Amino acid sequence: MSDLRFSGIGMTSARTRDRLVQRLREQGIANLAVLDRIRNVPRHIFVDEALGSRAYEDTALPIGFGQTISQPYIVARMSEALLQGGPLGKVLEVGTGCGYQTAVLAPLVEQVCTVERIGALLERAKERLRELEIRNVKFRHGDGTQGWRAQGPFAGILVAAAPLAVPRELLAQLAPGGRLVVPVGPEGEQELIRFTRREESVTRESLGRVAFVPLLGGKG
Repeated sequence: MSDLRFSGIGMTSARTRDRLVQRLREQGIANLAVLDRIRNVPRHIFVDEALGSRAYEDTALPIGFGQTISQPYIVARMSEALLQGGPLGKVLEVGTGCGYQTAVLAPLVEQVCTVERIGALLERAKERLRELEIRNVKFRHGDGTQGWRAQGPFAGILVAAAPLAVPRELLAQLAPGGRLVVPVGPEGEQELIRFTRREESVTRESLGRVAFVPLLGGKG
């Protein structure tokens, strides 16, 4: 892939990305490493070419199969919430989608194990991450509500779609001290929650209202 496609022109240029990062700062995103990834990951290569000019707007965009690429603020907010409290080793991502969240998070942790139920989306994400030379990601086509027990336990779990209630299987795969960031609730009433596993219990923090596609089980 050419450097020009990575760097972008016009509406996908460095100046456009800088404006997006400034907007995220104004909305309270403070983690410099996360902001740097938002600036440097070429979001336009994760969406259809026809939507490329909108890639650095702070908005969700369709990626097919009834799924969306999350708005940059949400990607930054979830990454920041997951990383708060110190460096992370192995992280589980539920819902690879187009791979954008994966690309933002992967260089900030030791390894990402990502699960996607829609096979065609997973293959597209693999291709994009390969083009970006991101090599610390393991991929699985499967039911994300079941996590990835063979790779656990995880120091962090990030869920990119909203269950009505937190799948117990995901909490069970969280290592001691680990953090799970997940949107929970029905459409229109979703809340972003961070769970932290302590020695004897799991604590719960609300991080505000959000809007995600529902988390579905099975494989597509």
